[in-house]
Amino acid sequence: QVQLVESGGGLVQAGGSLRLSCVVSGSIFSISAMGWYRQAPGKQRELVARITRSGSTNYADSIEGRFTISRDNAKNTVYLQMNSLKPEDTAVYYCNAQNFYTYDYWGQGTQVTVSS
Repeated sequence: QVQLVESGGGLVQAGGSLRLSCVVSGSIFSISAMGWYRQAPGKQRELVARITRSGSTNYADSIEGRFTISRDNAKNTVYLQMNSLKPEDTAVYYCNAQNFYTYDYWGQGTQVTVSS
């Protein structure tokens, strides 16, 4: 089992920045990749950024270089640095961990609201 706890969401004006954190606990050795997803009202959950065990990253096209995913192995924490935020980035952001059997674990979500 893997447990994920997100923090760092909040209300920010357009153009501002936020950093989300996801603390991972449990069977960390079983994780093959970590990611951040988001879900806006009335829309499907979508991938924002992902980082594999080897450190490879990929991002949604809509991010356009504004977000950066990183991790601190010593702290068992994955981060999402979000810069130049736009109102359309408003969503609930979820931390995700996928194990080597492609089973997905999810955090409880953290709300990000960007005002215009």
